[in-house]
Amino acid sequence: MPYIISTGTAKPPYVIHQSDAKPFIRDLFADIFSDIDRLLLLFENTQIETRHFCIPLDWFRENHTFQERNALYIEHATALSVQALQASLRLAGLELKDLDHLFVVSSTGLSTPSMDARILNELKAHPHLKRTPIWGLGCAGGAAGLSRAFDYVLAYPNQIAAVIAVELCGLTFQRNDLTKSNLVATSLFADGAGAVVVAGDQAKVKSGLRIKSNRSTLWPDTLDVMGWDFSSSGFHVIFSRDIPTFVKTEVAQDIRGYLNEQGIPSPDHFIFHPGGKKVLEAYRESLEIPLGKLDLSEKVLRENGNMSSCTVLYVLDEFVRGNRIQSGEVGLISALGPGFSSELLLLEGEEV
Repeated sequence: MPYIISTGTAKPPYVIHQSDAKPFIRDLFADIFSDIDRLLLLFENTQIETRHFCIPLDWFRENHTFQERNALYIEHATALSVQALQASLRLAGLELKDLDHLFVVSSTGLSTPSMDARILNELKAHPHLKRTPIWGLGCAGGAAGLSRAFDYVLAYPNQIAAVIAVELCGLTFQRNDLTKSNLVATSLFADGAGAVVVAGDQAKVKSGLRIKSNRSTLWPDTLDVMGWDFSSSGFHVIFSRDIPTFVKTEVAQDIRGYLNEQGIPSPDHFIFHPGGKKVLEAYRESLEIPLGKLDLSEKVLRENGNMSSCTVLYVLDEFVRGNRIQSGEVGLISALGPGFSSELLLLEGEEV
């Protein structure tokens, strides 16, 4: 059975406090929205305190071409990915040469050659390391990348794979996008990178958290729930206000069905992507999650905001580094993304 051996994260250098972001956004949008003060109450309602970005706050005052922003994406996504991967390898006591396959997940910029090629060039990796780029899965991407790595080492149990999820949501900001979705995005999204090392059960490494199984779900006729619109200026965010309601109905039902199939009445730990305060509340209510069980998801949201695909890997990092899942305990990873889609994985602490 495959194992999660280690995790790592990388935070961009510019820290923006929510208390500073709110008046900044008010200055940008006060002439556009007559009810701007009422709308900006959402900055307090997010329960986010700090976020990290690869560019300083003043950068957002000016218009930037898509070409300029995408060049920044390639530069900073490469650097953050390298940092996150190196952190996870150090924790595992491994070197780059020990990896057999690299999965790289992202949705906030474009690159051909793909990001995995740029990362491996930066690290001067051996030329035969297999690589798989995964693009467009949004907030579900980190869990989806972990699922694909699980599938790979399940098929090749003597091999080791790494997953990197990197997102620079700040670079997608559109000053001239006058939609409320764009305004909401300014209160929520941020930049970051996370990495996970996964090994087959015959690989010559120390074992870690067992990955028991995974599940992917795609709901039909939900393409307009979450994603991007594209224009000559770049990415324009789409997300429906109905996502919490969808969690309470469709997502919760899917999770309960998955747990029943796996013979798990209720997991001991919930490693949930914190898409936002209302999404976490919908999870808690619909799945009857006890108070305190989403503390680490809330901590990651509070300290980092929503970093799209890598956010769930930050939550996983909290569990791994804190040795939170003990022998015989079960943890459930859950993340939602465009499609509308869900990725689930079950983890189990190693028995001694």
